Amino acid sequence: MTTQMTPAISPAVRATAPPRFHLLVKPSGSTCNLDCTYCFFLSKEALYPNSKSRMAEATLEAYIRQLLEAHRTPTVMVAWQGGEPTLMGLDFFKQSVEFVNQYRRPGQEIEYSFQTNGVLLDDDWCAFLKEHNFLVGLSVDGPQPIHDTYRLNKGGQGTFKQVMRGWEFLRKHGVDFNILCTVNAANQHHGRQVYRFFRDELGAEWMQFIPIVERATAETLPIANLGWSERPGGHRLLYTQEGSLVTERSVGGEQYGRFLVDIYEEWIRRDVGKVYVQLFDVTLHAYFGEHLLCIHAPTCGYGPALEHNGDLYTCDHFVEPRFKLGNIHETHMLELVASPPMRRFGDNKRDLLTQQCRDCDVRQLCHGGCPKDRFILSRDGEPGHNYLCAGLYLFFNHVRPTMNIMAQLVRRNEPAARVMEWVKAEDAKRGRNDPCPCGSGRKFKSCHGRPASD
Repeated sequence: MTTQMTPAISPAVRATAPPRFHLLVKPSGSTCNLDCTYCFFLSKEALYPNSKSRMAEATLEAYIRQLLEAHRTPTVMVAWQGGEPTLMGLDFFKQSVEFVNQYRRPGQEIEYSFQTNGVLLDDDWCAFLKEHNFLVGLSVDGPQPIHDTYRLNKGGQGTFKQVMRGWEFLRKHGVDFNILCTVNAANQHHGRQVYRFFRDELGAEWMQFIPIVERATAETLPIANLGWSERPGGHRLLYTQEGSLVTERSVGGEQYGRFLVDIYEEWIRRDVGKVYVQLFDVTLHAYFGEHLLCIHAPTCGYGPALEHNGDLYTCDHFVEPRFKLGNIHETHMLELVASPPMRRFGDNKRDLLTQQCRDCDVRQLCHGGCPKDRFILSRDGEPGHNYLCAGLYLFFNHVRPTMNIMAQLVRRNEPAARVMEWVKAEDAKRGRNDPCPCGSGRKFKSCHGRPASD
């Protein structure tokens, strides 16, 4: 094992730094065994042109030691992402667990999470993941025709069957898993179909839906529309958060909200208390003044990203030179997380809201969304407004009545799932030919009034 000197934490930083933060670690950098068309992170290898994009043992040890030193809460999350982390091989992660056991303080509880495309999962991988209670995020975009639209291998072929093979290994070994689904041009009109597939076919009880918003300028859009992977003989872009246009793969601003509403109307009738959808749970917590997700919190800046060589960036979405905070071999990660550039980055989320956002009646739920999506003009012509605003406003307003009921139930120490009784009673008053409350324009009997088995 390596034993390099760890940079010190100054007493002033220790006193004012956050007690916890969520660090996403990319041990293989941007390297991936797939070639998903919308994956802008593939282009990030241009940041390290002479690197093999593999985390060295010394960096792994420094990361684990500093992460455990930095936290003042009893639970510490060790979160692996990519690229594709399984490319590091199983021995790398066995070593990471050894380092955790070496450096954890008495009373520290460790939670492991692992985001993967699932292609390389097998018995050995899943036995290890189960033994150490990893929560595995499996990337799936829906049933095969939808998934295979953009989630391709290096040969340009769909990956659905390989991913389902990985899912089968997870189920076989009883590994806890959730589904990470991107919302893009291929599935944006099929929210309920996608949700039902995850729930009924994959047995998923936890899901998150991440909008694909790929920015571009008028000059870069034609190239961006081709994707972010390497093209021999062709010009390739390094993706940065610039431009006010989006690629043809990106979800529509309003359509993102309609996608969420389509799922919500299914969930609120059948699955409250049984299926966890990240944004729905986050929204309910916001009714109690709790903000569990950086995207919809007043400020951000406690979700940095660590590259394979120890470089630390403000956020997974801002891995680009101007947002690099430093390197953990030179400066302790807590010093970087608590640094003025990081706090300025996080506070800008609140301080740079457009007036339209400041005056909005759902501001306390939305808080302007993610800074990466703030690149259009507000209705008053002010720059820096969220591209997804129309959809977010639609969603937060649509769910208000039932969210209020769930909040009241929770305050009375009753199960939030009892809201389904209220929804059932409201549906009983509705004619089968009445418009569906989801706003689709279809008749209720042909939309969310249809049995789930149809």
